[in-house]
Amino acid sequence: MSGLTHFDESGNAHMVDVSGKDATARIATAEGHVRMAPETLEMITGNRARKGDVAGVARLAGIMGAKETARLIPLCHPLPLSKVTVDLEPDEGLPGLRITATVKTTGQTGVEMEALTAVSTAALTVYDMVKAADKEMEIGGIRVVLKDGGKTGRYEAT
Repeated sequence: MSGLTHFDESGNAHMVDVSGKDATARIATAEGHVRMAPETLEMITGNRARKGDVAGVARLAGIMGAKETARLIPLCHPLPLSKVTVDLEPDEGLPGLRITATVKTTGQTGVEMEALTAVSTAALTVYDMVKAADKEMEIGGIRVVLKDGGKTGRYEAT
């Protein structure tokens, strides 16, 4: 199990001890999308969904998801988040919504999981709010596109 920090020398899962690490500024950005029928996208952008402002509710859900990451992912550390942004942008070429989340903290471990959870939660909320109109929506492309801070330095997706 060399190189996988969530496993001990016997192969058992454990929470990584970060107590010896310096607290540094950390940032992570993740992205994803919800692909849907063009009519569903028009309904969302025209604010005609029966459940209300889809993008606004999904944005709040994404922020809440980032804040709850340690409760959802068993080996994640609870972190004091200093900033969470979630943006949902219509993309007619998809067609659907592109979702981007950026999370910041000053701490001993990174916030990639929080950014990924924010995107996932926002995407699931979009699905939930308009599933009655479009059961064939597809959630996908969820990945980290930026990570900075800590001993491994900066990572940017290509």
